[in-house]
Amino acid sequence: MTQTSDNVTWLTQEAYDKLKAELEYLSGPARTEIATKIAAAREEGDLRENGGYHAAKEEQGKQELRVRQLTQLLQNAKVGEAPADDGVVEPGMVVTIAFDGDESDTMTFLLASREYASEKIDTYSPQSPLGIGVNGKKAGDDAEYELPNGKKARVKILSAKPYTG
Repeated sequence: MTQTSDNVTWLTQEAYDKLKAELEYLSGPARTEIATKIAAAREEGDLRENGGYHAAKEEQGKQELRVRQLTQLLQNAKVGEAPADDGVVEPGMVVTIAFDGDESDTMTFLLASREYASEKIDTYSPQSPLGIGVNGKKAGDDAEYELPNGKKARVKILSAKPYTG
């Protein structure tokens, strides 16, 4: 996934299909399920002290926020190919870095938005300090990014390969 300055988000067909299916579920069956939970909790009586009702309403709010996010994302999406396997760090790439030039202290992550996040690999946003620092660099390049405490950290790009899922 690549985000550009004009709010266009580039997605692979697989990512687009996955997000579209999530939106369809949240807009249909999931709305029905949460409405049923709210109705059941409402029947329990006093809403001021009804934990089940308040939990269901909070869940509904989070679900509706996700529906809005997905709707906007998919409206602005352009479906395309995965990034080229050219060793250049860009969204959609699995990046391996070494901290402070110490090639034994490495980290591998996917540079992508949270829609790509999975349990299989850490995901860093292209807009994160690390993402900004490494984006556009090639394997062998050094990069610098700002830590939360304001100090700078240096890393060396060891590899950048397209994410294959």
